[in-house]
Amino acid sequence: MFGLDEIMADLCAENRKANDETAEEIMTRLEDMKNYIPSSERARKDYAYVLLKEYRKYVKDQADKNR
Repeated sequence: MFGLDEIMADLCAENRKANDETAEEIMTRLEDMKNYIPSSERARKDYAYVLLKEYRKYVKDQADKNR
């Protein structure tokens, strides 16, 4: 996905919590960057789950680096 690292860095810098709202924001920003996100509700839920999992990992990794 184009721009995912940049999006996660921006959201982390904004101190966004890893929650459903943040997952939706990631998908919106990915779509704004012309990434394909399926329109079906089920597929969007699956994407949101994976993106949230990755965002949590990203936030943890950043916290570990700053120790």
